[in-house]
Amino acid sequence: MQHLATHKTVSVTEMQDPAKVIREAGDTPVAILDQNKVLGYLVPNSSIAINSIKAATNNDIITALKTAQLEMQPVLDYLQDK
Repeated sequence: MQHLATHKTVSVTEMQDPAKVIREAGDTPVAILDQNKVLGYLVPNSSIAINSIKAATNNDIITALKTAQLEMQPVLDYLQDK
């Protein structure tokens, strides 16, 4: 089974009226299916806030890595003993 990156889906046939699909989608992406296989995603413009996307700084990356390491350390310790 294929993993979907969204909970909303439409068929290729429903894409004959894309304005309706976008209106019903609101601010969430929609998976476009053909015979139950994902062809692609329709992402409404309203779901993308240009200002909310920013490049991560080195400090952001280091903090994320340290946090992940702290969360994984008990598992790593357990596996090291095996």
